[in-house]
Amino acid sequence: MLRLITPLLFSAVFLVLSAAAAAQAAETLLKFGPGFDLSAVGKSDVQLALDGEALRLTTGHKADWPGVTLKAPKGRWDLAAFAHVALDVKNVGKGDVTVSCRVDNPGADGTKNCVTQHVSLKPGERQTLRVPLERSMSAALRGKLFAMRGYPGGAVDKGGIDPANVTQLLVFVNKPKADHTFTIGNLRADGAAPPAATVDPAKFFPMIDQYGQYMHKDWPGKVHSDAELAKNKAAEAADLKARPGPRDWNQYGGWQAGPKLAASGFFRVEKLEGKWWLVDPEGRLFWSHGNDCVHGRNAVTPITDREFYFAALPPKDSPFGRFYGTGNWAPHNYYEGRGQYATFDFTGANLLRKYGPEWKREYAELAHRRLRSWGMNTIANWSDADIYLLRKTPYTATVGRRGKPIQGSEGYWGKFDDVFDPVFAEGLRRAMAREKGRSAGDPWCLGYFVGNELSWGNETSLALATLRSPADQAAKKVFIDDLKKKYNKIERLNAAWGTQHASWDALLSSTTPPDAKKARDDLVAFYTHTAEEYFRVCREAVKEAAPQQLYLGCRFAWANDLAVRASAKYCDVVSFNRYNRSVADLKLPAGVDKPVVIGEFHFGALDRGMFHTGLVKTASQQERADAYRAYVRSALENPLIVGTHWFQFADQATTGRGDGENYQIGFLDVCDTPYGETIAASREIGAEMYWLRKGK
Repeated sequence: MLRLITPLLFSAVFLVLSAAAAAQAAETLLKFGPGFDLSAVGKSDVQLALDGEALRLTTGHKADWPGVTLKAPKGRWDLAAFAHVALDVKNVGKGDVTVSCRVDNPGADGTKNCVTQHVSLKPGERQTLRVPLERSMSAALRGKLFAMRGYPGGAVDKGGIDPANVTQLLVFVNKPKADHTFTIGNLRADGAAPPAATVDPAKFFPMIDQYGQYMHKDWPGKVHSDAELAKNKAAEAADLKARPGPRDWNQYGGWQAGPKLAASGFFRVEKLEGKWWLVDPEGRLFWSHGNDCVHGRNAVTPITDREFYFAALPPKDSPFGRFYGTGNWAPHNYYEGRGQYATFDFTGANLLRKYGPEWKREYAELAHRRLRSWGMNTIANWSDADIYLLRKTPYTATVGRRGKPIQGSEGYWGKFDDVFDPVFAEGLRRAMAREKGRSAGDPWCLGYFVGNELSWGNETSLALATLRSPADQAAKKVFIDDLKKKYNKIERLNAAWGTQHASWDALLSSTTPPDAKKARDDLVAFYTHTAEEYFRVCREAVKEAAPQQLYLGCRFAWANDLAVRASAKYCDVVSFNRYNRSVADLKLPAGVDKPVVIGEFHFGALDRGMFHTGLVKTASQQERADAYRAYVRSALENPLIVGTHWFQFADQATTGRGDGENYQIGFLDVCDTPYGETIAASREIGAEMYWLRKGK
């Protein structure tokens, strides 16, 4: 295993071990070759034909879900030993197509007793569509396992299926607007299923060891002792020494071997030969290849009500007592609305064990060596200032917002800020003032993100939310002032909207929004006003304190063209968090030409002791590495994109953070052990990214 190998063989042996661990014989579910009975296939708005060893589907667009139903030949498939159902899909039509596969238990209805996954393909493209067999939680453990997104054995607390009783598979296109033609073949079950959770709670708990790892499973690289931590440290030190990083980079990670442009002393943007680039302070082309959350507290987890999960939490009066804490952030899941909860920081405890009393200093220095060795040149969002202010790796900074919300708004991470209330601008100015002498004016700072994954909604949502708000809402007063300027009299507005407001004051007091269709033009106009005000105020706050730094936008997760256009009007770089397999097709609205940075993306797997893959699932660590390589390559090929930032530096806690996220999404695990496969992919990309971007 990794902890026993010669240090210089660190990466190579790790990859061999991973491939062996991931190996699992596949089971063929159906063969579409000669003799396959097409009449036995359930059909909906589809024409079928055999195409060698594949089934050719030509779907129409009259039905909502045109496609096929493939029933188990003997009534059911027992797939309990497997992690996925997989099929190879090829788009042989003329347009892009998204193909879905649903795996059913008895009683499946599209939401219950089934699991679904999809894949998008360009004409001529072939991909594997893999549907994870998410397990329903055992009845014996339900109620005892909580406050996580994923659970042992790949189980989920809501939904999931019994893989031992799969009755049929549905392959379909979701509500298409055009006909599509594609083939499916090699229909199989593959991947080793995670070990099932022990049914008897008395034998299952505790389930987490002293290092924060799952106790009931072993895997390559799992730590069993402090001595193994020391061996891992020595092995990685030798690996980093042997692989210090790309040789054609300058101190910032810019392309020393590439063309020399005008040097401003700070990062800037420039379009060269039809492609957007960042330019580093020395005038070298720079493409931002980075990692979010570079800090030593990724595995802080709530322990309140869950003390029985943990086998060996240390005494509070021990050297590890400093890693107990409290939290109250819980926008979702079990701890939402429960107030303060107790926490333990497994990352910090493991770093103390591994590096000793000076672990913070050593870990900070090591972070820079790691990133450079891994072919990365950016410390990205949510990272520790004590690390990035060492000024050895370029970094992005984050500015928080503490404005008053639009009361009628809603969103996954909370309500939208009232950008017309003076508190919003004042809060931003105070936040930026604190950056003077730190990141503001620092040549190593690329720039600032302000906001993250805001709830932009559709093109009328913020305007409707404003009208649902109380009379003292600043945004509502501005909206009504806009309407007064346009209509002058309330009667004219009533005629346009089909409303019966007695006066402008009555409209101000009303919390009943109008018919969105009748008022659409005015709603869209105020949405645009709100979006532009947001980005204008943010830009002014950033540039007032740090005029040489870039304003990097708000990290769109959900956006419409109005919001994106407003961002492009004021931002130096437009930012998106994009959890997909590729960003080759990412575009800005027509007529908009601005550089783009990917603020977050990730992939995860369940073959190293974690319970949830994160937002984009892969079958193994090697597939995760392959997905990483493909994603960053797709970004390098997109002329708009000037960087990708992986979320995040280390795995989340096995038992989840405050909102339950417990994703296997790190370059490092909870014991600070690198994932060799993903790091090998990152190194490969880092070594060739400037040549790839340049098109050579």
